[in-house]
Parts: sequence; C-alpha cells; structure tokens
Amino acid sequence: MDLDQALRISAAGMQAQSLRLRVVAENIANRDSTGQSPGADPYRRKTVTFANRVDRAAGVELVRVDRVGTDPSGFRQDYEPGHPAADAEGYVKRPNIDSLVEVMDMREAQRSYSANLSVLETTRGMLTRTIEALR
Repeated sequence: MDLDQALRISAAGMQAQSLRLRVVAENIANRDSTGQSPGADPYRRKTVTFANRVDRAAGVELVRVDRVGTDPSGFRQDYEPGHPAADAEGYVKRPNIDSLVEVMDMREAQRSYSANLSVLETTRGMLTRTIEALR
C-alpha cells in the first residue's frame, strides 16, 4: 500500500466517525424531548450503519456511512397527567435514548477518530521525510 492510499483510508474513517459523533450529539440533545401533542411519539433515537466502498481509482476499500436509521425499540412512558403531551391515561412518551449507550458510542467514535488521525499524521510525517531525503 502506498502512502496516498493510507491517507485516503484514514480520511474516510475520520469522515465516517465525524458523522457518527454528530448523530450521537443529536440523540443526547433530544433525550428529554416529548411529542408535540398528547399521545404523539417523541424523538426516536438515530443509529449509524457503516459499509465498505471500493475506491477503484485508488484501489482501496474505504469505510463510509451506509445510512442513518432509527432505533425501533419502544418508548419509555412516564406517568405525568399534568404534562401537555400526556395521553388520555396521563402517560407521556419519552425518547428511546439511553445516555449510557450514547456516551459509549461517543467514546468509541472518538477513539476511532483519534486512531485515524494518528495514522494520518504518521503518514504525513513519512511523506515529509521522503521529500526531504529526495532533496
């Protein structure tokens, strides 16, 4: 593998993890949202699915975000009869977001991003040293 391919692979990994971090941030920000009307569904947790993509010009497989989907798990229901979003029985639907899961996803994305950044920096250093040696 040449250094250009390593740069492309690392950049693709950083781009995919950046989107993943954005989705995690959106999930955390909407953790306490409710539906707009009584009995309406609240925000549904989003998930990121990755896939390999072949870059034929470079001859490498790159990671990419295949799709941003939604988590089909059920909503949490809290008994709050005075809440504006409460249904006829007094229950309010809450998003299907678990803060612990989101923090774990965030840490995993951050570590993967950092690893790709390290590869990018190392590759850049190797290219710089190669150019200096050729002078």
